[in-house]
Amino acid sequence: MTSVSEIRSSFLSYFGQAGHEVVPSSPLVPRNDPTLMFTNAGMVPFKNVFTGIEKRPYSRATSSQKCVRAGGKHNDLDNVGFTARHHTFFEMLGNFSFGDYFKEDAIALAWGLLTKEWGLPKDRLMVTVYEDDDEAHALWQKVAGVPADRIVRLGAKSNFWSMGDTGPCGPCSEIFFDHGPDVAGGPPGSPDEDGDRFIEIWNLVFMQFEQHADGTRTGLPRPSIDTGMGLERIAAVLQGVHDNYDIDLFKALIASAAQATGTSVVAEGGTSRRVIADHLRSMAFLIAEGVLPSNEGRGYVLRRIMRRAMRHATLLGAEEPVIHRMVPTLVREMGQAYPELVRGEAMIAETIRLEEGRFLKTLGRGLQILADETRDLGQGATLDGATAFKLYDTYGFPLDLTQDALRNRGIGVDQAGFDAAMAQQKAEARRNWAGSGEAATDLVWFSVADLAGPTEFLGYETEDAEGEAKVLVRDGQVVEALNAGEEGFLVLNQTPFYAESGGQVGDTGAIVGEGVAAEVLDTSKHHGVFAHKVRVTEGRLASGQALQLRVDHARRAAIRANHSATHLLHEALRQVLGDHVAQKGSLVSPDRLRFDFVHTKAITPEEIAQIEDIANAVVLENSAVETRLMGVEEAKESGARALFGEKYGDEVRVVSMGTPTGNALGWSVELCGGTHVRRTGDIGLISVVGESGVAAGVRRIEALTADAARRRGNENTSVLAQAAGLLRASPSEVLERISGLQEQLKKAERALSDARQKLAMGGGGEAAGTAAASETVNGVAFVGRVVEGLQPKDLRGLVDQAKKQSGSAVVAIVGVTEDGKAGIAIGVTDDLVARHSAVELVRIGAAALGGQGGGGRPDMAQAGGPEGAKAADAIAAIRSALAG
Repeated sequence: MTSVSEIRSSFLSYFGQAGHEVVPSSPLVPRNDPTLMFTNAGMVPFKNVFTGIEKRPYSRATSSQKCVRAGGKHNDLDNVGFTARHHTFFEMLGNFSFGDYFKEDAIALAWGLLTKEWGLPKDRLMVTVYEDDDEAHALWQKVAGVPADRIVRLGAKSNFWSMGDTGPCGPCSEIFFDHGPDVAGGPPGSPDEDGDRFIEIWNLVFMQFEQHADGTRTGLPRPSIDTGMGLERIAAVLQGVHDNYDIDLFKALIASAAQATGTSVVAEGGTSRRVIADHLRSMAFLIAEGVLPSNEGRGYVLRRIMRRAMRHATLLGAEEPVIHRMVPTLVREMGQAYPELVRGEAMIAETIRLEEGRFLKTLGRGLQILADETRDLGQGATLDGATAFKLYDTYGFPLDLTQDALRNRGIGVDQAGFDAAMAQQKAEARRNWAGSGEAATDLVWFSVADLAGPTEFLGYETEDAEGEAKVLVRDGQVVEALNAGEEGFLVLNQTPFYAESGGQVGDTGAIVGEGVAAEVLDTSKHHGVFAHKVRVTEGRLASGQALQLRVDHARRAAIRANHSATHLLHEALRQVLGDHVAQKGSLVSPDRLRFDFVHTKAITPEEIAQIEDIANAVVLENSAVETRLMGVEEAKESGARALFGEKYGDEVRVVSMGTPTGNALGWSVELCGGTHVRRTGDIGLISVVGESGVAAGVRRIEALTADAARRRGNENTSVLAQAAGLLRASPSEVLERISGLQEQLKKAERALSDARQKLAMGGGGEAAGTAAASETVNGVAFVGRVVEGLQPKDLRGLVDQAKKQSGSAVVAIVGVTEDGKAGIAIGVTDDLVARHSAVELVRIGAAALGGQGGGGRPDMAQAGGPEGAKAADAIAAIRSALAG
């Protein structure tokens, strides 16, 4: 039993047989501790169990926990590769008791595994205890038979553990292995304890006290056990080597690094190969969990890890991306224990390859500029912060790369000067914003961004997480707290809530914490921080609180389906209407989607049907929706479509869907930071429900998806069935039957109109009270008549008829509708248009009816007005105009 895999399996099996629940490793991105960037110890997943917040169906557990220490207070990044035991990624073997067994059993289990199961010689093991822990000192002698001279008492700095300023805490007991006199260093507690001879391999934490804010401690009602043993360290011991990088796992990875870089494992550059081997594990596991390289939060730490490894690859002579070639080796070594590596192998390799390609461009440019700027600096000198900031801000060369590149030359970097230059840039941005006409209240977000830092978005991978309240804003001012019934904005260090952007609406949901609850009404983004609009429903919401964050799942699922459907419709529109189609705006909400695009004419029903068919064919493929992080220019060169109105940074998320046709990445490939379905089949169905024009050369298409589309389809089917019933026809005959009825109606309307016109012009009851049939006004024949019940469209026909009958005349007919409004039509025979204009006369008549304007030709014009009761006045006004 010598391989890393066998050691891991043996450990878990040993404690499993001792009644422990074998618990799979939790994610590297902790879901239960918002203060941690990464899971950095085996107990992190059990934190809420130890504090009593969470109950589990077992009282003892064991695990091999993935851990990363490369950010925050646990940051070993700069030491990796230069020491025998520092790693960015490692596995922590542990056994845990939640109020079950305590010190005696913990010691017995540990000693039995090390000396009986694994056969380590007892005389090469020694232990430490907390200086006041007489109980542990006695138990090590009683249970394990460790001589008193091999038990060392140490102070609180190394042998007392606490979860924080308050909460569970207790003494520790560490087990050390002696690598022998050939290795320099002394036992723990000695002046030479920092040497490598005596190496801590296991730490047993006896969690027995509650630390209070006043500094006092009381005993816990259920003392617990938390242990941690680095798998890499114990593997070195069991494989008979002193250096962690000489164990089987790292030998395989280092050999792979040598092959990828074209070097030999025995050639110069051993440190660089170690760095690459170690960092590969961190890269792969973080990418497998959905963390992608970026310029903030966890993504920034990942980028630092990746670029440090990539720089060491260039030190070995690599001039093109090579590290991605090592991924199969890692999967072969660790994929059986961690199947997420197998599932994500292709994505991991591609992400590394793309990042390395971008980095090599940045590195080459940055190193040349750095060399020029530091040509006159010697060992012990310091590069000024302003220059370091220029490298970062102008050329995209991160500070840590500048520091790493100058380290071997013995040149430092003025960190304070760098920070000052950064602060000056932020102040300048704030001044520019204040002068841009934006609302004054928006200025508060500059201060909020300084106080809280950028918000890390977790919502691509989860809809439930924990976050730490950082800043609260109400009425444009930073406040200490929000009380029950109050509304304001909450900023957290991390969040699963999507902030409105790119047409996608912001998330809503709930936030709860100890003694507090709030509704999330909306989420927006301001200068890098996510602002959660909240209404506190219970308790007091204050900064520093740990909060459980829950996105409205059903609403988010509907939004995801609509957003992904928008992408498919975009590509379908382009294929049906032409390559000129380009997005001009969109709205992605939970109940519908709309998409504005360039097109000069209405889309025909046949085209809409074709667009639907094409988009739904991709839905039915149920292909995976893939996301890549790429440089913006690289993404555009790949054929990804940029969206209207979006501002892109140096890097973008590229979302691809469907089986590739013209583009190797996918059928639809777009730059997009929104949330999407996992597979196209999750959209369910795309149904176009509207098409319209919104501006010159811009059309709008509206659509529904999933349940909303299904419900609308059902409603339409129901309406069709009801219509068929009323028509006493089958559904397939409805259109034909309606068409026949429409034709019958048109004939009846024409007959009715003719009858009304004849009746109106023939006098009698319907024409009672109208003007005389004809009279002479100022030498001109004038026909003025008021008719009831005729529509304005019928007046023109009456005027033409009267003109023909008169031969030479001015004809004015006012029609009064059933709702009391009036229309007026005026005709002038050709021989009189030189003297009288129908357009001028109709405006006079319209004014008498309470209307204005009117239009037409000199021989025929028409207008209307709201006051039908003044019809006779209109005739009189026209008569007066003719009289002159």
